[in-house]
Amino acid sequence: MKWKQYTIQTTTQAEDLVSGMLADLGIAGVQIEDNVPLSAEDKEKMFIDILPELPPDEGIARVSFFLDAEQQQDAILAQVREELEDLKLFVDVGSGEITQSETEDKDWINNWKKYFKSFVLEDILIKPTWEEKPREGNYRHVIEIDPGTSFGTGKHETTQLCIRQLYKYLKPGMRILDVGCGSGILSLVCLKLGAGKVVGTDIDPLCMGAARDNMAINRLSAEDADFYLGNLIDDGDLQEKVGGGYDIVVANILADIVIPLTPVAANHIREGGIYITSGIIDFKEEAVVKAVKESGFEILEICHQGEWVSITARK
Repeated sequence: MKWKQYTIQTTTQAEDLVSGMLADLGIAGVQIEDNVPLSAEDKEKMFIDILPELPPDEGIARVSFFLDAEQQQDAILAQVREELEDLKLFVDVGSGEITQSETEDKDWINNWKKYFKSFVLEDILIKPTWEEKPREGNYRHVIEIDPGTSFGTGKHETTQLCIRQLYKYLKPGMRILDVGCGSGILSLVCLKLGAGKVVGTDIDPLCMGAARDNMAINRLSAEDADFYLGNLIDDGDLQEKVGGGYDIVVANILADIVIPLTPVAANHIREGGIYITSGIIDFKEEAVVKAVKESGFEILEICHQGEWVSITARK
């Protein structure tokens, strides 16, 4: 199905009011484009350390909405224009000009799947659930993964760096804490390598379902892993629930989160335990190393893959 895309030229001051007005008219799926810098809270929710450089914020915003052929588009547009006139009494809506274009009906949630293919890392075959297992291959373990909208297919450099370090340091029966577990990919790897118990945490509620689903897909016992929603850095109840004495804490997040996380992680690791962290862009390596040392860890290894860094340390 082809959709008509309508874009309202407005101001950053009015973009939320314009979006709310469209919602009140029963229009769903609003898209906002502006050059407003992300807040610190927004950045914490991103999966990448380097954000695109935006042009200067000139106070201009574009609010787009979509109508299909079955909707009475002329009538809806008339309502939108009328509501824009009313908003002008309270806020600067800019030109309020509405431009029109056409877009294809695409399955954006699932479209990315064509880029996720089976691959082997160390001796683990990591494959999407929708692909058949290769008949031949040099691997001992198989992990099937459907990340859904959660981070973690295993293909990202930061995840691979963590997996390689887990191969080096994980011993059968160990207790593992996976901070920022995402889809549960690292938790699954730990259990496949013989971990006795895994606890995962994440701030995204979607990750809880994805991680548990992937446990079931891989026929792993739900008793072997617990997944908790929350921010381990400042959530005292979560810290108490997670407990301490872990043999390994692994955190594949972002450098700006790893730094405040590290002294907290130290409280959950036993003496002599291992701290594996990644998600660190290369120019932030020094800052993370400093935080790790100041939290009472001895640096064991610093590994690089592309522009990404993994730091492994011992308490």
